[in-house]
Amino acid sequence: MNEKLEEKLKEAAKNGRISCSLARRIAAELDVPVRQVGEAANNLKIKITSCELGCF
Repeated sequence: MNEKLEEKLKEAAKNGRISCSLARRIAAELDVPVRQVGEAANNLKIKITSCELGCF
C-alpha cells in the first residue's frame, strides 16, 4: 500500500471515518485513483461516509 496514502487517511480519519469528498480530495492531492483510496480505507478499517454516489 502507498505509505503516503495510508498516512493521509489515518490523519484524516475521525472516529474511523472520513467523508467521501475528503477521500476524493486525498486522491487528487496524491494523484492516485479514487478506487485506490477506497481500497486503502477498507484495509485500514476506515469507513467512507456521506458518499456522493450513494455507495457507502
